[in-house]
Amino acid sequence: DPRSVSTSKSSGPTIGITRRSSIKLKRSSQASSSSVERAGLISVAQAAEWNKAAFEGKSLDDVFKALGTSSPDKSSAVTLNAPDIAENGAVVPVGISTTLKAEQMAILVEKNPSTLAAQFFLPAGTEPFVTTRIKMGQTSNVYALVKADGKWSMAVKEIKVTLGGCGG
Repeated sequence: DPRSVSTSKSSGPTIGITRRSSIKLKRSSQASSSSVERAGLISVAQAAEWNKAAFEGKSLDDVFKALGTSSPDKSSAVTLNAPDIAENGAVVPVGISTTLKAEQMAILVEKNPSTLAAQFFLPAGTEPFVTTRIKMGQTSNVYALVKADGKWSMAVKEIKVTLGGCGG
């Protein structure tokens, strides 16, 4: 075993890892970081498109700006499927569907500490439907955004939360 446990009078037990084990661990972590790409869950281009600023946005305007729009238009072609009342804000089921040829979809929660809850990239020919569970700290408007033909459209719904899921 390349790992060893030793005891020191000054610092207590320590775990020693040999250089060879360290290199193997590093290679393993590098391989797993690209496993998402190999699994087909995300492409290299999509990883490059990841928008850190959008996920760090603290308001709707911050996220809209990071996504490249001033304010998406409300559209009857976008449907937000979510409960009117969420008993547990830690696991709120939310789905988006559309009749548009969607390139991207996003879920925003207006009163969450981080407004952008999820963003999805849809390959051409994919059915424009996503579903996930999000956390909500309190009652808030939830926005379903769909990007089609370079333009963002949206649907909005207020979801009432009885038990907060973001530390509330």
